[in-house]
Amino acid sequence: MSETTMHSPVDVGPLTSPDGGVTLADAYATTKIQVRAGTATVAAATLGVSYGASNRTADGDLVCGSRPDEWTIYGAPGRSGAIATSVPTEGFVTVIDITHGRAMLRISGVNAAASLSKICNLDLSEELTPNGAVFSGSLGAVGCDWVRDDQSGQTSFLISCERSFGKFLFIAVADACTEFGLSVPRGWELHGH
Repeated sequence: MSETTMHSPVDVGPLTSPDGGVTLADAYATTKIQVRAGTATVAAATLGVSYGASNRTADGDLVCGSRPDEWTIYGAPGRSGAIATSVPTEGFVTVIDITHGRAMLRISGVNAAASLSKICNLDLSEELTPNGAVFSGSLGAVGCDWVRDDQSGQTSFLISCERSFGKFLFIAVADACTEFGLSVPRGWELHGH
């Protein structure tokens, strides 16, 4: 049985402003496992994360309460099998590897939220989207799943969307970061400078 090799829709980056205030990176290779499970299942109890929140496992995987009775688990590249088989499947439970169906980017730094606010209508303040918050919302007119996942004490968001919108979303976010000193490589400009 042959396996199809999937490639990221983004083949540039990571991009960082000269002052380090904003960094934008492709995170397509991140393992992405979707779990749907009834409230009374062992899977729901094992995942143990409520809707709108996230938590790290001992293995470093990020378990997100994406929607009621639905979780998304993000892990290091190549961990799909290990993560999927770690979820108990007794009862009403579905476990799906969505790694290659979803594009993902990470934006970090002191100017990350200000950059994103230019192309979305979400309030990304500390009060409403603290570290660990999980939510869905439009970014650059693309429906996305978000998780605030601060790195090394800096604000950081992991944002995923349908794979077919991945390149457009990366370009739109990169364009929003230009005000904060991010240089966009030729051919990756939103407005074709």
